[in-house]
Amino acid sequence: MTSTTELSCPCGSPLTLDKCCGRYHQGELAPTPEVLMRSRYAAFVLGRSDYLLATWHPSTRPAELAPDPDAEWKSLSIVSAEPPLDNIGYVHFRACFYERGRVQKGWHVLEEASRFVKEQQRWWYIDGTPTLTRLKPRRNDPCLCGSERKLKVCCGE
Repeated sequence: MTSTTELSCPCGSPLTLDKCCGRYHQGELAPTPEVLMRSRYAAFVLGRSDYLLATWHPSTRPAELAPDPDAEWKSLSIVSAEPPLDNIGYVHFRACFYERGRVQKGWHVLEEASRFVKEQQRWWYIDGTPTLTRLKPRRNDPCLCGSERKLKVCCGE
């Protein structure tokens, strides 16, 4: 098994997981809504439902959250993350993933404008306005994982 000191962080940072989002998964509080968003994305990639629920505000948190074994999260891009005002923050992001399921098989992008609130010195995810779009990349298009290689020689289909 590879340790977190060797894994690159799934959020797209050049840092290793333990130096980036892993420390928030271990209990350190995220200092900004963008950092919380990135750490939540990394938790989705790693199947850390416990962290996702722990950072979801109690007023909107679901009772449970099962990981989706058919979704392979490939990349995260932050569209905008304005500095928070009055303990409210917003992060607009796009996340690409490949769905291996029978019904929705193929490439997708989840785009969401997420809302965060700071209470008792910690940031919480409140909710978001998501849109899900099916993508149809061609073999010679750049890979959706962000590697800058062609899809056919990188993540393929």
